[in-house]
Amino acid sequence: MTTTTAPGRTSLDARGRAPERPAPQNESEALASVEGAEPIGLPTPRGIVRGLVATFARPRPLAREAARLGRDTVRILRGTDEIAPSPKDKRFSDPAWSQNPAYRRLAQSYLALSGSLTRLVDDYETGDPDWREVEQARFVLNASVSALSPTNTLLGNPAALKRAFDTGGRSVVRGLGHMLHDLRHNGGMPTQVDRSAFTVGKDLGVSPGAVVHRDQVMEVIQYAPSRAQVRQRPLVIVPPPIGRFYFLDLSPGRSFVEYAVSQGFQVFMISWRNPTKEQADWDLDTYSGGVLTAIDVAREITGSPDVTTLGFCAGGQVMTTALNHLAATGDDRVHSAGYAVTLLDFSSRAPLGAFSAPRLLDLARRNSRRGGVITARQMGSVFTWMRPDDLIFNYLVSEWLMGEDPPAFDILAWNADGTNLPARLHEQFLEIFGRNALVRPGAMRVLGTPVHLSRITLPTFVTGALTDHLTPWDGCYRTTQLLSGPTTFVLSSSGHIQSLVNPPGNPKAGYWTGGEPGPDPHAWRASATGHSGSWWEPWAAWMLERSGNEVPAPESLGSAVHPTLEPAPGSYVLDRTAS
Repeated sequence: MTTTTAPGRTSLDARGRAPERPAPQNESEALASVEGAEPIGLPTPRGIVRGLVATFARPRPLAREAARLGRDTVRILRGTDEIAPSPKDKRFSDPAWSQNPAYRRLAQSYLALSGSLTRLVDDYETGDPDWREVEQARFVLNASVSALSPTNTLLGNPAALKRAFDTGGRSVVRGLGHMLHDLRHNGGMPTQVDRSAFTVGKDLGVSPGAVVHRDQVMEVIQYAPSRAQVRQRPLVIVPPPIGRFYFLDLSPGRSFVEYAVSQGFQVFMISWRNPTKEQADWDLDTYSGGVLTAIDVAREITGSPDVTTLGFCAGGQVMTTALNHLAATGDDRVHSAGYAVTLLDFSSRAPLGAFSAPRLLDLARRNSRRGGVITARQMGSVFTWMRPDDLIFNYLVSEWLMGEDPPAFDILAWNADGTNLPARLHEQFLEIFGRNALVRPGAMRVLGTPVHLSRITLPTFVTGALTDHLTPWDGCYRTTQLLSGPTTFVLSSSGHIQSLVNPPGNPKAGYWTGGEPGPDPHAWRASATGHSGSWWEPWAAWMLERSGNEVPAPESLGSAVHPTLEPAPGSYVLDRTAS
């Protein structure tokens, strides 16, 4: 018996992506439903048309799939059992899809159509076009076919109809209420989380600490030690300027900050201010200068001549420009640095390539210039439509059709708590993304210094995540070849955010370690050793060797020069502009 699956199911699973699942029911599913953010924009209508034309303009594959679809349709009408949904496709798990003749034929017709469309994109790829055009076509068709699933309608979803019957129609009324609310308050998209269940500073971001520096761009938080002895050299964490820093201090037991403090590190965190259109001109100079300021704050408070740094996601890009400036000026304020799921080289193939066409980048620039910022909703919509089954239609079915309330998970609450990006910084990130400006020597100048990554010679610790399709692991691995110092690479077993909110003790987590990274990432992986646990553990071991001697923990936070201003998590994470 052969099985035809929904669009992209076979090809996506083969690429390591998760099959469709219902709205998150537990912590691990919530983590898997979250994506990070990169400063890009949605495809234009012209780009959508081009992607579709490129896919359907090949007469032989089109004729072949049309004939195949005709044959499948005849078989479906006759009552074939050879076309069936994948057992992993939860949309069709209700018994009606296999036992009711009408619903069975409806599902089979959808699967036959989606399978043909998927094969058209795969065939287009064999013609050796620009891989970015392939990814754009795949993006458009995947989103379109996901939207066409019969399970997205009340009549086409037997489970929703049964719920309506069992509740006497109350589920339909509740679902209508959810839909009207989302149309008015959520841009017409189903709500992913009940944010009212969590309060930052009470439920999220609760590690004890204090704000020890504040300026117009950022706050610097120093966290309280949890051991009598700490390491002399402090750690300065650089989160991305997109989103809130507290995904690194999510909740007790799942907080990277809590873990780092427990290892004896003196931890300082940058909390970026959420910019408005008045800050439209903030750029890499602004943010890179903020990193240097945070380094100096940590040095002054601890009395250490230098620090270690750790950049997460796009924060790693900002950190790199600061490290480049220090290297160019002979400044040794940073002893060593870590990178967590950060791309510096954007030449590797990835689904994000669907958004790297010059016209898309130009449109994104114009949009952010016009508004002064690119909003969190604008950035988030890109990644929502990259995984429509997981991030849109699962919630549409559960909330609009089934009448269920949005789930309450801390990581989803963080994901919905977005921030803006200044227009000028957005434009520079587009240069990095679209023109690979960071790896082209001298293509960018930050803090008055041309960027040459090869002159960064300090020790680095680099991580990637195996199933991360935003910052593919082999692209993250490239950082080991771009910088000139000794490098350690660790590969996490999970996806983008899953790899970051990944405390030790998770039996499902794992990572690989290997020898000195060479030019070929796949050769490195082939010889790497697998371990259970979190990459936090080898990172901590690497850090302990580079964090100096143990010294007595400070009795209080801050210093005379940098007194404590207020308890962590501070004001900027709450969008307060404190005096």
